[in-house]
This record gives sequence, C-alpha cells and structure tokens, in this order.
Amino acid sequence: MILLASNENPLGMPESARRAAAAALEGAGNYPDSNGTALKNALAARLDVPPDWLTLGSGSSEILELAAQVSLKPGEGVVYSQYGFVVYAQAAAHAHARATVVPAREHGHDLGAMRAAIGDDTQLVFVANPNNPTGTFIDAAPLLAFLQSVPSHVTVLLDEAYTEYLSPAQRYNSIEWVRRLPNLIVARTFSKAFGLAGLRIGYGVSQPALALRMNAQRPRFNVTTPAQAAAVAALGDTDYLARTYALNTAGREQLAAGFTELGLPYVPSSGNFLMVQVGDAQAVHTRLLAAGIEVSLLGNYGLGEWLRISIGLPEQNRAVLAALR
Repeated sequence: MILLASNENPLGMPESARRAAAAALEGAGNYPDSNGTALKNALAARLDVPPDWLTLGSGSSEILELAAQVSLKPGEGVVYSQYGFVVYAQAAAHAHARATVVPAREHGHDLGAMRAAIGDDTQLVFVANPNNPTGTFIDAAPLLAFLQSVPSHVTVLLDEAYTEYLSPAQRYNSIEWVRRLPNLIVARTFSKAFGLAGLRIGYGVSQPALALRMNAQRPRFNVTTPAQAAAVAALGDTDYLARTYALNTAGREQLAAGFTELGLPYVPSSGNFLMVQVGDAQAVHTRLLAAGIEVSLLGNYGLGEWLRISIGLPEQNRAVLAALR
C-alpha cells in the first residue's frame, strides 16, 4: 500500500533517530524524563530561547489541546478559520468553549475577518501557517500585523507543523515574535519533516508565564524516552532535513504538473501535500484504494469534491497520477 493520506515523510525515520531510539530502549524500564531535559536543551540552543520557554507534547496536537485547556473556560470564545486543522474544533469542544469559525478566503485565512470576529469573550485564536488541509500560506508581514493587533489577553496559537517545507523566500522568524508577544504560542512537530510521526512528539514555544501554565497542565510522562532521544538526533540531522526539503519541493512540482496535465484544479501548497479537486471524491478515493493507494478524504471539512494527497517518493507520485487518469 502506498500511504499518501497523513502527510508523513516518505523517507521514513532518519537513521540517526532510529539508532538513538534503539539505544534509548535500554532504559525503557524506567519512566521518561518528565521535563525532557536533553531535548529542551537541544531545542533551546537551536531556537535561542531559555528551556523554560518550551513545552513538550505528544505531537503538536497535544500543544493545541494544552493551549485550549489553559486559555479557555467553559462558554468562552475561540476563533479559527474555516478549513482549519480538525484538532482546533476538537480542542474547543474538549474545553467546552464556543467556537467561531471564520469563512475562508481562497481556501486560506481571512485575517481581517478573523480579527473582527474576536469578541469580548474570546480567549484563544488558532492560526496555521501553512494551513492543513489546504496548504495555503500567509506572508510574514500581514501575519505579524494580525498577531500584533490581537488584544494582549487573548492567546494566539500559531501552528507551524509544516514550517520546514517553506521556501527560503517564505521563511520568517516566529520565535522572534514570541519574544515580543507574551500571548503567542508557536507550535511545531517532529512528525512531518523530521520523520517521527509514529513516536508522537512536538513542542510549543512561548514566554514563561504561558509555558508554566501549559507544563502544569501537561501529563507528567507524556513523551516517551525513545521519542525524546530520537527527536534530539533528528534535530541535529541537517543532511536528512535537506534531503527532505529537496524531495518535497520536487515532488510538489511533480504532482502539480500532473494535476495540470489531467485538468484537475488544485490549491498551490506550501506544505508536503496538495489538495486537488476530483469531483466525486468518494468514488475516486475508492478507485485509488483498489490501486493500492491511500489518500485523504476531506468531507469532514466540507470539501466533498477534494482529496488531500501527501507528497511521496517520485515513483509513488507517478503511481497516484497514473491512477487518477
């Protein structure tokens, strides 16, 4: 089966991380370091922030949940975009909050409308850049202007699960923004570009007041010993990350060209996936499964004619394009 449904890295787990995780299993009879000291120190050095600005999660999804738990009381408001990551709605529901879903603009965030939607009872805003499942990207200048316009008592969670796939021209320093904005949390993951989806590890960066609240809410042993060790190794494996970026950039172009040739509309993406309009998505999905290819249906987002297809190895991309003919 060719798995192109969950935006995983087609290169698989880095060998450096595999070795580190295997070595860490020697100590698996003991509980993990609940503070994630080695990983926090590595991240702190990479990001140039103090370790107490960091919160480790079981994937960045847990960081999203923690942000909701520490920011929201039952009945308070949370704002996010139409076509936003499904976990935003789940986190709001788990906090018994009132969600305001702002209509998208060209499948992406309408920041002006989102700012207007922030009311007196709003306590949390989710923004994804790039967005999943649509792949849309917000340029740095309007994004920063939006963040600066949000009232200081409202927490903003900037979800950067796919930030490693941005082109050099798109990249910006959101960690510098955290230094300036005490209400900002930047969430990132090791599941995508770093190839550790099965180990479930992500992190949040925020000023100490927010980090302290999230760490107080975080389950004590939420990240396993092998996951922590693998993440430290993957963080330092610059060759693997460079290969990942090059493979993804070429694969994204390969799929986009193929969709154009097939006459299938798609949304230009800044992530490791493309959203393509195929008509009867359920029927096409069934056909692809019969051909041994799994992709993602988007009916739960109200995108019943669309599929999200993760970028794979060149031969996997060729296979899915052939199956779509």
